[in-house]
Amino acid sequence: MVVLQNLARTIDVGSSSYLLDIGNTRVVLDAGMHPKLEGPGSLPDFDALREGSVDAVCVTHAHLDHIGAFPVLCRRQRNAQICMTEETMALGGAMLHNSVNVMTSKRDELNEPSYPLFGHKELDEIFQKLTPAPIGRRFRLGDTGEVRCTLHPAGHILGAVSTELEWEGGNLLYTGDVHFEEQSIVGAAQLPCKHFDTLIVETTRGDYERHPDYTRQAEMERLGTAIRETLKAGGTVLIPVFAMGKTQELLVMLRDLRDAGLIPRVPVHIGGLSTKMTTIYDRFADRSHRLNSGLQLLRDLDFVSPAAGRRSGEIHFEPGRIYALSSGMMTEHTVSYRFARNILAEKKNALLFVGYADPESPAGKIQRTPRGGTVELARGNVQTLHCRVEKYDFSGHAPREHLLEYIREVSPKTAFLVHGDLPARHWFAGQLAESHPEMNVIIPEPGEAYVVE
Repeated sequence: MVVLQNLARTIDVGSSSYLLDIGNTRVVLDAGMHPKLEGPGSLPDFDALREGSVDAVCVTHAHLDHIGAFPVLCRRQRNAQICMTEETMALGGAMLHNSVNVMTSKRDELNEPSYPLFGHKELDEIFQKLTPAPIGRRFRLGDTGEVRCTLHPAGHILGAVSTELEWEGGNLLYTGDVHFEEQSIVGAAQLPCKHFDTLIVETTRGDYERHPDYTRQAEMERLGTAIRETLKAGGTVLIPVFAMGKTQELLVMLRDLRDAGLIPRVPVHIGGLSTKMTTIYDRFADRSHRLNSGLQLLRDLDFVSPAAGRRSGEIHFEPGRIYALSSGMMTEHTVSYRFARNILAEKKNALLFVGYADPESPAGKIQRTPRGGTVELARGNVQTLHCRVEKYDFSGHAPREHLLEYIREVSPKTAFLVHGDLPARHWFAGQLAESHPEMNVIIPEPGEAYVVE
């Protein structure tokens, strides 16, 4: 018998964390921190776990909504076996150290005395003890040896994996965040095409229908056109990106556009955290699931320049430049959020979005605002939008059609629909009810436990 409990506190793209009881082995899949919540409320419900009761923790990748609460879980489960790739160890460690800095600054800004929820020394102690898990090679989880684990490349970002678990009489696959197509620097997912009794599958893009004629190349050329026209008009381009993953993908796209003569040779400024993450991407250039294996981004792309200054007020603004600054959703207090004031008010400038934005984030609000309208980016921060705004589909998540095809191919007895807003999950549930009425399709409620025979 297998029991799955959703440890997340909300049904959305938030703090991913799931408890599995497989016979006598207890496994936690991911330990994310909710990006829109603060303090202890941003963590999964780890109070549901007796201290020291977990045998293994498997982290699929280094985005904070999957790894952000990992140190808190480790504090409570000190003897648990840790399972993550070497790339996730490197990227995740850097992201979590940055998270400490962010929480420390928020402690006074938000009057949140619980911050930081963990510290630099604690992180160093945790990561010094970790041993990277292999990709594509089966190994055992926990002391009983009854559960075997195999990690499969998931696309998405560097080091991301899907987690396959096997035991006598059953098996399961947790996709984590997955993409079945090659991106600019990360290869496509390589998931097993076989029957699984249980599938825990992301649904991020369930409420978005991609155009049937979509090609990544055409989307790149459309991006190049907007950049070229903006720079020709004497404007400045701001591309909000996440420091890890999207920044590195964008740099390769900009190189390809420049080499094809589609954009001029102008400096591209990136921030400090993006520079750190790009250094890690370069470290794994020739020994990971990476495309362009010989390419060292910071060494070989001579147009890349780290943006000077830690706050947007200190960043030297110049027309005729491209600024690729985090965060991708322009979350309040981030560099892209602060820097946007240089962009929004001028018609000649462009604000170009290349990834997912929560509808209620500043980026989401801007995308819904017509040119000439006003947008409240945060309480008390109302701006008039005059610049060019465009959105492009370079998502690191699989389009819903590809995920649905995979679910139907592996034909699980039970499918748990996770990591998506309710409309996205409902789309998958409706499609599967139509094509596979015998399949047990579950949208797991926060805190609820589900028995899978």
